[in-house]
Amino acid sequence: QVQLVESGGGLVQAGDSLRLSCAQSGRTGSNYVMAWFRQGSGEEREFVAALSAYGATRYADSVTGRFTIARDNAENTLYLQMNSLKPEDTAVYYCELGAYRGYLSTDPTHYNYWGQGTQVTVSS
Repeated sequence: QVQLVESGGGLVQAGDSLRLSCAQSGRTGSNYVMAWFRQGSGEEREFVAALSAYGATRYADSVTGRFTIARDNAENTLYLQMNSLKPEDTAVYYCELGAYRGYLSTDPTHYNYWGQGTQVTVSS
């Protein structure tokens, strides 16, 4: 059984940086995708970034150039480096894992596992 535990959220000011971590336990297949989604208060879950097992990446337009997704395979940990944070980045951030479908999906229903989330709050 796969378990995902996010950490690294907090309260920061606009323009600051944060790095989120997602520790993975349990075994997965070799052809997987890991992704970050976020959900603001009263909003639907929104795609942020995805990373395939082979290193392909995809980003939402709203975070391209500011966020970077990466994985440390030795530590089984996924990261999201967030720079130049904006108040609109405020949300609970979730780490998710699913099977690769031939493309990096932005649909949260295509992912089978997710963590409890970590809150990111950006003040103006």
